[in-house]
Amino acid sequence: MFPTESLALPPGQAVYFASDFHLGIPSPTASREREARVIRWLTNAQTDAAAIFLVGDVFDFWFEYRSVIPKGFSRLQGKLAELADSGLPIILFTGNHDMWMADYFAEEMGIPTYRRPKSYEIGGKRFLVGHGDGLGPGDFKYKQLKKLFENGMARWFFSWLHPDIGMAFGNGWSRKRKESEQHRTEEFKGDEQEWLWQYCREVESRQHHDYYIFGHRHLALDLRVNDNSRYINLGEWINLNTYARFDGQDTKLLTFES
Repeated sequence: MFPTESLALPPGQAVYFASDFHLGIPSPTASREREARVIRWLTNAQTDAAAIFLVGDVFDFWFEYRSVIPKGFSRLQGKLAELADSGLPIILFTGNHDMWMADYFAEEMGIPTYRRPKSYEIGGKRFLVGHGDGLGPGDFKYKQLKKLFENGMARWFFSWLHPDIGMAFGNGWSRKRKESEQHRTEEFKGDEQEWLWQYCREVESRQHHDYYIFGHRHLALDLRVNDNSRYINLGEWINLNTYARFDGQDTKLLTFES
């Protein structure tokens, strides 16, 4: 059972969800353009936002040394700091590409960072929110790899690499994975093979949520879990620029086109 945290939703305001910006790839120019687009979206959202959820893989690779963070992304960090300083709640989740986040965003900006799905009550509706990697049946190879990467010893050993070496290795490994996948089109796999959809059904059998909000799949999906519950996958921002907005009545998948 997931403990539930409450978030206020004043009349006329909305809650926003987005994931999978993958900042850093495939080139500095393309990443900077995407970063600017994300900042325009945040600026647009802040006009009526009660909270903004960033649901994992904000960065294509991220590692925090004790006194060093990755170079770049300063414009996004500045925007997030501005929003947090204004009192707007920003909630951040790690993904499979930026799982090595630590306490930088929490300590520097007051932005809480979570590694596991969390349950929220917002405007009388219940949401389960998380990145989605490693959940549900299947994907056993990745689940074993994730256990290795999340091991404290793995993080400790990596931290002893000089930042120039560590970041070059991490970014190179991440890009190589993307290159191996670039010719594979993300496709809807159907009832039995969409593991996150199966996960939502399993959780729903034990604890009701009106909405299950995940990323990771790089598909924009809005699927029924049962008659009273929906699974929404947020898509990605390399090609789709999709996000979700809850206005107190309904949650809709939208496309940012500005």
